[in-house]
Amino acid sequence: MLLEVRDLHVEFHTRDGVAKAVNGVTYSVDEGETLAVLGESGSGKSVTAQAVMGILDMPPGRITGGQILFQGRDLLTLKEDERRGIRGAGMAMIFQDALSALNPVLTVGDQLGEMFVVHRGMSRKDAREKAVELMDRVRIPAARERVGQYPHQFSGGMRQRIMIAMAMALEPALIIADEPTTALDVTVQAQVMELLAELQRELRMGLILITHDLGVVADVADRIAVMYAGRIVETAPVHDIYKAPAHPYTQGLLDSIPRLDQKGRELYAIKGLPPNLMAIPPGCAFHPRCPRARDLCHTDVPPLYEVSLTRASACHFWRETLNKEPIDAAQH
Repeated sequence: MLLEVRDLHVEFHTRDGVAKAVNGVTYSVDEGETLAVLGESGSGKSVTAQAVMGILDMPPGRITGGQILFQGRDLLTLKEDERRGIRGAGMAMIFQDALSALNPVLTVGDQLGEMFVVHRGMSRKDAREKAVELMDRVRIPAARERVGQYPHQFSGGMRQRIMIAMAMALEPALIIADEPTTALDVTVQAQVMELLAELQRELRMGLILITHDLGVVADVADRIAVMYAGRIVETAPVHDIYKAPAHPYTQGLLDSIPRLDQKGRELYAIKGLPPNLMAIPPGCAFHPRCPRARDLCHTDVPPLYEVSLTRASACHFWRETLNKEPIDAAQH
C-alpha cells in the first residue's frame, strides 16, 4: 500500500475553545489509484491532507492521535528534515489557489527549477531547461518564451498547469490535489482534470483528489471517501456511490448536483448548516440535518458499518438509504 492514514485525529486550539477538525479518519491509496475525498467546507478534507504532507500549522493545530504510513514508514515519527526530503520527491501537493501558492516575485521558470536545484543538485541552467520541459509536458504554449514570465502573466488555467508541473516535477509516488479546479470555468476544469488523469496514468502515481463537487470526480476517481464533521461517513468504489449511496449525506450531495433532466425545478440543498467543530452534536454529527434521523442517531455515534467487501457507511440505517426506502415522516 502506498499511503495508509489510520485513525487520524487533529485539533485546533483557539481562544474560543478546541476545534476537533479530524476525528478518526482512516483511508488508503495504492499505486496508480485515484481516491476522491468529498465533503462540504469544514469537513476536514484539507486538514487531513496537510497532516499527510506535514505542512499543518502547529500551533494552533495538533495531531493528537493516529498514524500516517507512506510506503511503510510512519511519517509522524520522522524528524522534520526527513519529512522535508519526502515532500516533493515522494509526495507533492497541488493547491487550490495557484496565484496565492506561486511566488509573485519569482518567474515560473525559477520556481519550477528550484525543485531540481534543491532535490537533484542541478545547476541553475540545467534546472531552467527542466522547467521548459515540464511546461511543455503540461501543454503550456511557447514554453521556452514564457519560462521567464511571472505568475500574474498567466491565465488561471495556465497557472494551475504550472502547479501541476511543479507537483510532478520529481515524479513523486503520490500527489494530493486540493480543489484543483476551484474558480476555473467548466471547460478549463475539464482540461485540467484530463491533464491530471493523463499524467497520473503515465507515471503510475497515487492521487488524492480533494473536492466538494461530485460532478468533477465521476470520470477520474476509482474510489470515493465522503467526509462530514471530521469523519469518513461513506467509502465506496465511484460507480457504487453514484448508483446507490449508503449514507443520507452522500445522497444529499448527489441530489444537489444540477441535472439536465430537471430543468426548471428548484435545486435541492441539504437543510441546515455544517456543525460547529467546537461543539459537534452527540451521536451522529449529521443527525440535525438528516431526514432519516431517529432517537438512536441522537445518542450513538455510528461506526463504519461494512456494507460490502469494498464499501462502508457510518449510518445506523444505511440499508434504508441504499435501498431507497421511503422516509416515514411520523418517525421524525
